[in-house]
Amino acid sequence: DVCSSDLQFGDDFITITDEDGVEYELEVLARFDYEGATYLALTAADAQEAEDMEVSILKAVEEDGEELLEAIEDEEELEKV
Repeated sequence: DVCSSDLQFGDDFITITDEDGVEYELEVLARFDYEGATYLALTAADAQEAEDMEVSILKAVEEDGEELLEAIEDEEELEKV
């Protein structure tokens, strides 16, 4: 799954649009590089309590000059990251 990202609401929040056109507001917890690739740790922007927080890690890829975020399909890559 590939999603486009546009920075909105400052540096710590982004809105992504999935392939079905559904928008999600996410908080960027961390942006980091690992083995030559860039990854973002994200959670729902409306998560109120730490126990409600689900963290997702998406891989940043560049396509046609635009930064896209994609799910990490490779379980080994996800475990390493």
